[in-house]
Amino acid sequence: MQKTYVTKNTDIKRAWYIVDASDKILGRLAARVASVLRGKHKAMFSPDIDAGDCVIVINAAKVKITGRKADQKIYHRHSGYPGGEREVVYKKMQAARPTVVIRLAVKRMLPSGPLANKVIRKLRVYPDDKYPLKGQKPITLEI
Repeated sequence: MQKTYVTKNTDIKRAWYIVDASDKILGRLAARVASVLRGKHKAMFSPDIDAGDCVIVINAAKVKITGRKADQKIYHRHSGYPGGEREVVYKKMQAARPTVVIRLAVKRMLPSGPLANKVIRKLRVYPDDKYPLKGQKPITLEI
């Protein structure tokens, strides 16, 4: 008689991965990173438990997008007050805050809710190739 395996928090072993974002497509990069953060690459994946690994993304300022999205993609935010909507084009956002571009792309590929808030904390994004987490001995993740 077979029994269903249920993942427990004590069974989870977290690894650290590093991704070089230079000359990578933003959407494909974000999809792969979101999958690793969530733990979908593991055999013991469970949708209700945070069993994913930690990911470091370096060279965020060198990420690419295809087509005319650099001029057409718009990031919206709203303060909650009347007339409080703000819009920023991708080109300006990438120049000013390249880490936010990748963080938003990955966050929007995760399911919303408290679990996603917990999962996104395991993502570290750096604009260049310098990062302070060398002591974690991250494994290179190819995309």
